[in-house]
Amino acid sequence: MSDTSEILLERVGATLVIRLNRPEARNALTPSLLSAIGLAVIEAESDPEIRAAILTATGDRAFCVGMDLKAFTKGASYGGGSEEDKKGLEAFGRLTKGEVTVPLIGAANGTAVGGGFELLLSCDLVVASSAAKFGLPEVKRGLLAAGGGAVAIGSRLPLALALELTLTGDLFDAARAQQLGLVNTVVEPAQVLEAALALAGRVAANGPLAVAATKEIVRAAAADPARGQERMAQLSPAVFASEDAKEGAMAFIEKREPQWKGR
Repeated sequence: MSDTSEILLERVGATLVIRLNRPEARNALTPSLLSAIGLAVIEAESDPEIRAAILTATGDRAFCVGMDLKAFTKGASYGGGSEEDKKGLEAFGRLTKGEVTVPLIGAANGTAVGGGFELLLSCDLVVASSAAKFGLPEVKRGLLAAGGGAVAIGSRLPLALALELTLTGDLFDAARAQQLGLVNTVVEPAQVLEAALALAGRVAANGPLAVAATKEIVRAAAADPARGQERMAQLSPAVFASEDAKEGAMAFIEKREPQWKGR
C-alpha cells in the first residue's frame, strides 16, 4: 500500500483500491483530495493489468461527508493550482460524469452525504455498509449538489422521489438506498471491502475490451438510448474481431478459463 497523505493506494490482484484518507475530518473533500482521487483514477486507467478499481475510505464513521466546509469558508480554490493538480481535477471531472474507463466500484464503509454521496453515484457499482446513511443535504446549507448529484438522482429516479431527496436534503439509510436502486449490495460494516473486492473480481474475470465497451454503451444508453445504439454499432466490430473474443470462444469449447490479452 502506498501513502500519498490524503489518498492510500493498494493493489489487490487486478484491482486498485483507492482509499480516501482523512478520517479525522470524516474524509471531507478538499481541492487537493479531489485532485488526488483524479490522479489515482489516471493510475488505474493507465495500467493494463488493472481491470477494476474500488473507491473506499479510511475509518468506520464515514465514507465521505462531502465538501470540507471549513476549507470552503476559508476560500479554498477548486480550480486547481499546479499542472499536476489540474490534471487530477480534470480526471476527477470525468469521474463525476461516469467517464472513467476502468469499472469503478464504490465501497461505502460509512455514511456518504453531499459530495461523498455524489462520489458513490459516479461509481458503476456500489457496496454499502448496513450502518451507512446517505443524502444530498446541500440545500440545508444554501448550496446545491453541483458535483453531479442532482443530475444523477434526477436521471435515475422517478421525479417525485428525486425531488423529495434533493429538496428536503433528508438522509436515508442503506436499505432505502438499495430499494431505490442507488446501491447494489448492503452488507455488515466489517464486510464492505471484502464484498467490494469479490464484486471487482467477478468483473475483472471478464474480457477487458468487452467490459470497457459494455460499460460505455450501457452508460450512454441510460442517458440517451439512441446514443447507446450508436456506440454499440461503433464498438461492436472491434470487440468481435479481437483476440480476446476468439480466446473467449476457444476457452468455452475447451472448458478452461480464458487468458485475456486486452486486444
